[in-house]
Amino acid sequence: MNRQLKSAYLAAAVLAATGAYAQTYPAKPVRVIIPAPVGGGVDTVGRAVSQKLTEALGQPFVPDNRPGAGTMIGSELTAKSPADGYTVLMMTNSHAINASVQKNLKYDPIRDFSEISLLAISPYLLVVHPTVPAKSVRELVELARKRPGDLHFASAGSASATHLAGELFGYMAKVKLTHVPYKGGAPAVTDLVGGHVQLMFNNLISVMALSKQGRLRALAITSLKRSPLLPDLPTVSEAGVPGYESASWYGAVAPANTPPQIIATLNREMVKAIKSPEISNKLTTEGAQVIGNSPEEFAKYLRADIARWQKLVPAIGLRID
Repeated sequence: MNRQLKSAYLAAAVLAATGAYAQTYPAKPVRVIIPAPVGGGVDTVGRAVSQKLTEALGQPFVPDNRPGAGTMIGSELTAKSPADGYTVLMMTNSHAINASVQKNLKYDPIRDFSEISLLAISPYLLVVHPTVPAKSVRELVELARKRPGDLHFASAGSASATHLAGELFGYMAKVKLTHVPYKGGAPAVTDLVGGHVQLMFNNLISVMALSKQGRLRALAITSLKRSPLLPDLPTVSEAGVPGYESASWYGAVAPANTPPQIIATLNREMVKAIKSPEISNKLTTEGAQVIGNSPEEFAKYLRADIARWQKLVPAIGLRID
């Protein structure tokens, strides 16, 4: 048998094996890594989607919370996992930020992952503890200028999206705020409610109910347009910091080189899940915009967000080693 014929047989065998493998996927439980503690926005999205995939594909999709290091612990674990479809990462925009602020990432933020879908986008609320004597963004800026460094803002961790939202606010408002990082959004919100820190930028999923209960005070939303859920709440941009905009997004990826047939299966079922009335209605009522796009569209979105932060981070002057 000549070399060309051997190559043809080999290629056919590989394709057949891959196709058969994909047809039986999943044949065992799938680990869904959530790079944050229980209770935050990405955890809410990740658990809801995991439940739907379990129902649709007949194998457990098991949430595995791996908080810390601005989502880098979960990202590194995913990057180093086998590319067999049995490890999925619920990614947030902290992943794009880390590509800009971290000098020594232990993974490549693009090459080490296979995109599945961008699932949802959620703006933040700027919330303060009720004891803060500021009833508006302008009053908060005035207070911060009178007391530089005295106001502490919580985040989900150094280089997290909520961290950058606060740094961007300070930069654009020309005020000095003191950053207090936590291992995820949920413990940060707990300390904010307890009065241990004074303010935070966090997604509506996590803090809107607390604001309505009076346990936090919402000053503004970080989208450029007001939310139909909170039509009387101004945007940060219109309330005193023109041009300010920030939001969180949630997407799903697998380790690089995961078979395309498996990526296609995960994409199909995740898009169905996120757009199901049960999940989409819940997320919409909590302020998120449901997306559910293709792997190619998510890859383009991810690269654009990384490029955006690579331009913005030097302007802010932020570098985390």
